Parts: sequence; C-alpha cells; structure tokens
Amino acid sequence: MNPGKLDRRVEIWGQVPYENELGEDDFTNAKIKTVWASIIPQTGSLIKQQNIGTLLSNVTHKIIMRYSSAKNLTTANWLMYFEKDADRRIYLSDQKKKVGHRFNIKYILDPNFSHETVEIFVQEIIE
Repeated sequence: MNPGKLDRRVEIWGQVPYENELGEDDFTNAKIKTVWASIIPQTGSLIKQQNIGTLLSNVTHKIIMRYSSAKNLTTANWLMYFEKDADRRIYLSDQKKKVGHRFNIKYILDPNFSHETVEIFVQEIIE
C-alpha cells in the first residue's frame, strides 16, 4: 500500500450512545473519527423525479483506507468528506444542511484478506 495515495481526510459518522436529560440511554448522530482515505469515483446516473421535476445524480465511489482505521466500520455508518472547514462547521451545527459529501456505505471489502486496506463501496446522492 502506498500511503501517499490516501490524500483525503474523511470522517466516519454513526449512531453514538449517550445519556439523555431523563437519564435514559439514547443515540445521536455524531462523528466517530477522522481518517486518511482515497476517494475514487466509479459510476454515475441521473434520476428525474416526475412529480417534482428535479434532477438527482446517483454517484458511486470506492473509498480506500487502512484496515486498522476501518476495523469497526459497518454499513450502519456513513462517511463525510468536506472540501472546506466552513462546510464542516455548518454540518456539525445542522446535519440537514446540504454541505459536504455524504457517502452511504453499501458494502466493505478486505481485498485478498490481507488486513492492509479496505475498499468501501459507497453511494452519494446529489440534488
């Protein structure tokens, strides 16, 4: 593996447990950690919604990261990539805002079971 190819800082997000104001166990969306990764576009397609008249772009990517960085990663997690720190701050304050790139995980592969890197196949829907 050439670590120089891992040139993007990607955040791993997921449901994180916390204790709410009533003292009950609950879950919230939160950043788990930031890792170095490579983002490789794979396919893309346009989707037109009939009743609204809007276009969506369905893009798939392959994201490669170190095996040790993705050990506990599951399809319940999602990955975020921000081109600007300002976008990251906006997303942290309101996750409904359309900033950055949200990648929903479809499946995770460990090529050749080598435990060096993982290939994460993701989907991004762009409105």
